[in-house]
Amino acid sequence: MHTLNLGLVGNCSISALIDPLGEVVWSCFPRFDGDPIFCSLLSHDGDAVASRQQGFYRIELVDCVRSEQHYLENTAVLVTRLFDTHGGAIEITDFCPRFLQFGRLFRPMMLVRMVKPLAGSPRIRIRIRPVWDYGATDSERTYGSHHIRYIGPNLVVRLTTNAPITAVAEELPFFLNDRIVLLLGPDESLQDDLRETANRFYHNTVEYWRDWVRHLAIPFEWQEAVIRAAIALKLNEFEDTGAIIAAMTTSIPEAPNTVRNWDYRYCWLRDAYFVLNTLNRLGQTTTLEHYLGYLLSVTANAHHHELQPVYGIDGRADLTERTFDTLSGYRGMGPVRVGNQAFVQRQNDVYGAAILAVAHAFFDKRLRRRGDVALFEQLEPLGERAVALYDQPDAGLWELRNHQRVHTFSAIMCWAACNRLAHIATHLGRTERAAYWHHHADTIKSVILRRGWNEPKQAFTAAFEGESLDASLLLIAELGFLPADDPRFVATVAAIERELRRGDFIFRYTEADDFGTPQTAFLVCTFWYINALTAMGRKEEARAHFERILALRNPLGLLSEDADTETGELWGNFVQTYSMAGIVQCAIRLSKHWDQAICESCP
Repeated sequence: MHTLNLGLVGNCSISALIDPLGEVVWSCFPRFDGDPIFCSLLSHDGDAVASRQQGFYRIELVDCVRSEQHYLENTAVLVTRLFDTHGGAIEITDFCPRFLQFGRLFRPMMLVRMVKPLAGSPRIRIRIRPVWDYGATDSERTYGSHHIRYIGPNLVVRLTTNAPITAVAEELPFFLNDRIVLLLGPDESLQDDLRETANRFYHNTVEYWRDWVRHLAIPFEWQEAVIRAAIALKLNEFEDTGAIIAAMTTSIPEAPNTVRNWDYRYCWLRDAYFVLNTLNRLGQTTTLEHYLGYLLSVTANAHHHELQPVYGIDGRADLTERTFDTLSGYRGMGPVRVGNQAFVQRQNDVYGAAILAVAHAFFDKRLRRRGDVALFEQLEPLGERAVALYDQPDAGLWELRNHQRVHTFSAIMCWAACNRLAHIATHLGRTERAAYWHHHADTIKSVILRRGWNEPKQAFTAAFEGESLDASLLLIAELGFLPADDPRFVATVAAIERELRRGDFIFRYTEADDFGTPQTAFLVCTFWYINALTAMGRKEEARAHFERILALRNPLGLLSEDADTETGELWGNFVQTYSMAGIVQCAIRLSKHWDQAICESCP
């Protein structure tokens, strides 16, 4: 049975998810939103792919009895060790090359797997069976002396290896006496020695990631958790365009048998803001610079400056949703969806998300391209949309599909859009524009305080003149709408504790939606709650809570979108940027300062 005990490798062009036995269970080619040529994660007994035994990439140790798995420290290189009943053992090293070459980043469409014997006389079997069209079509194959070409309708990938080609092609067991390399990538001949090439790719990739980590401004405490989260966030950037995807997968259900199965391999402007905010806190600014180009491109193409909540990683607007019955889904829990119909929704908070993401560019002196008057003028039409829409119904950030309300969070994000434009204008010396945007921010704020606050309930509610609560309102203080000691914010947190808390978890809401009553907790809401506790001065309580939530991570330090509140089992798409960003944000806020911690550690 599949679980989300998976490792992520990637290079900001492609990625792969690998299970504890070294099977590649999910990998899309030629990019994140492409065809999952390895898709056994969404295959189950009886579906088309499973019945044909296709859609996976396995390096099997004959008579394997146990496995170990870890990341090479401070890298995106995954190491899997398998042990057999006879004292034999092997080590699989997986990575996607990423390093500087000829003055630019080398990040090819390539997965490298290196296998070496560790003990005894291990026998292995290599089984590579890519599929196409979401499991509908098997690969055709052609062979060379040291390669196999896997041919699909629109793409050909080539395996170059020093393993016996006959053994790989016919999936025959063989003794592993020496290190072998399996390089799966573009249909191009490898001109240099395979082993030397793999060694160079490996050492350069390891050095790249360790150098990247060395430049992170990490907190003293929870360093390993923060570093792993930061690497995972970076891997969710499609660097060619600057887009940031929400997760690597599609259709991992939020909860068992709920059909809450969505495709997250696209760029939500809201999610991207949270990722950028997190990486900026760590001192990693290049992702913002890449994203700025992506955002300006999609806004330039927006009709009358109306932004969608989500776009393709190439900036395309049409993400029409389809289902594929060739894959039965995670543990057989379909449907498997491709595309995301949220692209047609009105989510008014998106204008705030776009402006908040770009606002850093006006104040961060580390950036190569800093914000100027021209950029400010490109943002102002988005502010005008925020002014026009802040009190209009929308689907909200939780993307309700069949009804709309005037969501308080959406209104607050529209206020944030105007507020940040006012600060940017002041910074640029545009006094009249600063006054203009301050006026709109003040107007919106007064409406929110009047219509979003429920006096009998003593809380801000999910919608204007509403009764129900929404965990997104835990962000009121972080967004600067009210200070953390404001009685209305403190009371809202207390109300959320009473109504949305289940054990250690905070639900995003508990009322029934288009698909029934939520069954699992959306993890980022609990991180927002921990941050709110910290801001209100309840730091020791927040620290204890944070430690308990950290324990939910899989053995490799990764989180999905949701968790079962009783068992802690992970559900939802994986690796989820919201959740990984939550780890970093909480650790930064809760950690002791370096000098304090070092002094306390001395006898």
